[in-house]
Parts: sequence; structure tokens; C-alpha cells
Amino acid sequence: MTDVTSSKSTRRPHHWRHDLIELAALFTAVVVADTIAKSIVKGPDGPYLLVFSAIALAATAGFHTWWARRHSHASHAPPPAPTTATPAGSSSEEHPEEEPGVPVETTLWRMRTTVADTPGSLAALCTVLARLRVDILTLQTHPLADGTVDEFLLRAPADLSAHELARETAAAGGRDTWTERADAHDLVDTPTRVLGLATRTALDAAELPLALRRLLGRCTLHSVPALSLTGRPTGEPAPVEGVLEETVMRLRDPNGGTLIVERPYLPFTPTEFARARALVELDARLGPRVPRSQDVLTLPEGNEITVRRADQRDLPAARAMHDRCSARTLGLRYHGPVGDADRYLDHLLSPRFGRTLAVQTTSGRLVALGHLLWDGDETEVALMVEDDWQRRGIGSELLGRLVTMAEEAGCASVYAVTQSSNTGMVAAMRALNLPLDYQIEEGTLVITARLASAPRPAARPQQERHEGIRRAER
Repeated sequence: MTDVTSSKSTRRPHHWRHDLIELAALFTAVVVADTIAKSIVKGPDGPYLLVFSAIALAATAGFHTWWARRHSHASHAPPPAPTTATPAGSSSEEHPEEEPGVPVETTLWRMRTTVADTPGSLAALCTVLARLRVDILTLQTHPLADGTVDEFLLRAPADLSAHELARETAAAGGRDTWTERADAHDLVDTPTRVLGLATRTALDAAELPLALRRLLGRCTLHSVPALSLTGRPTGEPAPVEGVLEETVMRLRDPNGGTLIVERPYLPFTPTEFARARALVELDARLGPRVPRSQDVLTLPEGNEITVRRADQRDLPAARAMHDRCSARTLGLRYHGPVGDADRYLDHLLSPRFGRTLAVQTTSGRLVALGHLLWDGDETEVALMVEDDWQRRGIGSELLGRLVTMAEEAGCASVYAVTQSSNTGMVAAMRALNLPLDYQIEEGTLVITARLASAPRPAARPQQERHEGIRRAER
């Protein structure tokens, strides 16, 4: 198939100067021919003049042919390569031309900017990005009353800084621009990501806080119960439809209370608010639920225990375990007397505040609890093992599983609050083989394990930690 554009660009242009010269030469030739003809007829030197005219005519024809060929080659020469426009405020040295076949190092960026809701505003922004050699991988639009928020996932040259990207975006009409480095996980398109989060929420009620964090990016989530641990109301609950106030959204918790999501660095859009509310509504319709999988472990002395997830339905068994524990064990766990164990345990077992692992014997008696608690941007781990079952490796087993859950949830660190005399908890934290930070204040010891600063060594198979382990699905 013929390339129409290419054929047009190589067509010989029309030169009016050449036509004028040829026309003048024609008139001159007519005059010269007429003069020669009269001389031949009237003069004695007619034959000589005829030969001289033939020589002059041949020379003129040769010169005309040479001149025509020279200008024909020039007119058919390929046009010069187009020069790429250089953005204002930058030079060609900042963005050198890519060599064909040579891979260029790139980075992924998430960018959000607000543009006017007028035709051509998005096109102007895309033109600037193309000039910067930025590839647009995904684009989402969030309509607002005074404009449109465009959210991009970009693949940009590695030498393009966030400052330059924001500056050029502003020059193209973008305002309130926000940029953040992205990773391979952001390459998943939004519908697929939302469906995945909904599936995880449907399988486990404790996934709702994590799903909201993954859906909305870096944000802080607080779950405020309807009543405090002392039985006092915590404030006015959020309405059923929720409340959106720029960087804060308040959603009604299906379990009672309010879910408060804050993102000070970037206002929420109505689209994000609608997605978050849909996840909360899904959780409310499905009701209480925890994964049914459980592990049956054989302790070194031969006793079998079962490790499983727990929730508020285990409150009676957890209260019975509290009644069997000594004052010292309760003091190490709660750093003081427990006034209302029922309300306190109901809070700890709620999936809104984290995940709980329970250990029970073959007779079904609960003998240990391990909690992974969401504390704003931080994550706390807490353990309590009944006196008769201590120093058998149960605490270390629970702690290892809780840390694995925290890593899967994307937590950067976990911390444990205990007393400096609690040697068992200190030993269990040290056995994690993670970087630890210690802080002591008035006898209270806070041990923080950093999960993201160094790769965690491969966990020992549970067969090495506990003999005869097997997994049962019920």
C-alpha cells in the first residue's frame, strides 16, 4: 500500500523562476533565428553564420541540460530531519535523543493533578508528557465541581525529576499536582485491584481496614468504637451514607462505631469515597466471618494443640482463660489490673482492630491468644499464654505467625509493649532474627522489629520448631 503522506512530501515543487528563464530563452532564440535567417538570405557569409549558429545552439542546449539536472537533484533531495522542540526552561542536554535499539532506564510514577473541565485541557497535558518522553500507562478521571482530577500511572526516563515533572505539568494547566514513586503492584488496573480487595474482604472481616488502605494509598485509619472501654459514648456516630470532608472521610462501622480515614497530603475525591463506602457496605452485608483453616501442632512433650483465627464469638472461652491466669500473667499482658475483662476482650477480638490467633487443646479449651493490632500507621503485637502452658514454645509460635501476617499486610514494623522483667517476650522478639529497637520508660519496655529495612531470613519449617506438625482444613 502506498504511503500517501510520504508521496506528498517527496513531490517536486513548482519553481516559477525556472519557467520565466525558459520563456526568455525561447524569445531570444526566436529573435536570433530571425536575424540569422535574414543574414543568410542577404549576405555572402550566410553558410558561415549558419554553422556558427548550430554550434551556439548545441552549446546552449548542453548548458540547459546540465542546469536542469543539477536543480532536479537538489529539488529531490530528502528533507532535513525534523528537530524536536525543546521544552521551555530546559535544554537538549537535559533530555538527549535516544539511540535506536538502546534500552533507556525508566522509573514508574503516580501523578495526580487537577485540570479545567474544558475541551483540550487533557490533550495539552498529554502533549507535554509526550514531549518529556513520558509514557502514560493508565489514566483515571475523577470529575469535580470546579474541574477534573486526572490520576496517571507514568513510565518516565530515570533522569526526569519529580520537580521537573510537576513544573511542566503546571505549565500545561495542571494544579494541585502530586507525584509519588510507584512500583510493579500499581500496574494492575483499577477494576481488577478493586475486585481483588472485595474478594479478600469477603473472605475475612479483618481485611476491611487493610483493603481500605490499599484502595486509598498511604492513609491513616482509625476504628472508633461506639463505647469506650469504660462504657462511655465516644461521640456522634457517622451517618449511614458517611461523610466526606476533603482529607477526611467518616464511614459507619457495621460492627458499631465509626471508621475514620485520613490522608492529609491529598484530598479524597467523590469517586474514592464511593469505592470505600461500597467496601464497607459489602462487609456489613456479609456479617462476621474468619478463615476456617487451622494448624494442628504437636509439642515436644507430645501434646497436640490447634492454632486458628479467633473473633468475638470466642469471647466466652477467652474470658474463661483469663479467669485461670495468675495476676502476674495478667499484669505482664495488660500492665495493670483488668477492670472489665469482657469489654476489653471484646475490643481485642474485634476484626476492626486487627487479627487474633487462638491456641486450643484437643479438649477445646483456649490456652493462648496472640493479637496483631492496627494502631494508626503502626502495628502492635501482644501475647498471653495461660500459666500451665508457658515455656513450651507456644508464644514464639504465635509471634512468628503474627509477624508473617504483618509482612503480608505490608507493615514496615511491629512493636510490643511489655515490662523489662518479661524475659519470655524479650526472648521471643529476639528469636525473630529481625533488627530490633529498644525503648525503656519507667519500667515499660517497647521493642520494635523493623520488617522492611532488611530481608527476613527464611523461616524454619514448622517441623523443626514443632515435631509432627500437620495441617487440617475443617
